[in-house]
Amino acid sequence: MSNDRAPLYIFNTHVEAEEAIQQLARSGFDVKKLSLVGKGYHSEEHPLGFYTMGDRVKAWGGTGAFWGGIWGLLMAPAVFFLPGLGVVAMAGPFVAALVGALEGAVVVGGISALGAALMEVGVTKDQVMKYETALKVDKYVLIVHGNTEDAAKAHEVLLNSKAWKDE
Repeated sequence: MSNDRAPLYIFNTHVEAEEAIQQLARSGFDVKKLSLVGKGYHSEEHPLGFYTMGDRVKAWGGTGAFWGGIWGLLMAPAVFFLPGLGVVAMAGPFVAALVGALEGAVVVGGISALGAALMEVGVTKDQVMKYETALKVDKYVLIVHGNTEDAAKAHEVLLNSKAWKDE
C-alpha cells in the first residue's frame, strides 16, 4: 500500500455496494483492486456465521449470500471483531492494511486499528472518523486501489451509481 489517496465510496446498503462492484466488473475494471468493508447485518434475529471449505469462504444468515458473492469476486476475505464496531466483514487489499495495523500495534494517539489501516491507504486522520461512523451505522465502504487511471475509471463507472465519493 502506498500513502497515495485511494478513492473511497460509501454505500447505504449491501445491494448498492454489490451493484457498484458488478458495474465495475462489467466495465472491465480489475476487481482485485477493490476492497469492501462493512457489517450491515443484525444478528439478533438470524444466526450468522462464516466458515471455509477448501479455498472458499462460505457464509450464512442475514447478508451471508451477499458476502459469499462478494468473497467470490474480491480477494482476501476476512471477518474481524473490532472494538466499537463489532463484527466487520471485508475483502480486498485493505485486509492486509488492517492486519498490518493489528500485528504492528500501530494503534496510537486514539486511532483505532481500522483508522490506522485507513490512514495506510491515504485517508487523512481528520477523515478517519467519517468512515468509521459510516461503518457503525451499517453502511459499506468501497476502496479503489491502484493508480490514477484506475481511480479515474472507477469514478467514471460509479458516477451513475448510488455512491458518493469523498473528495
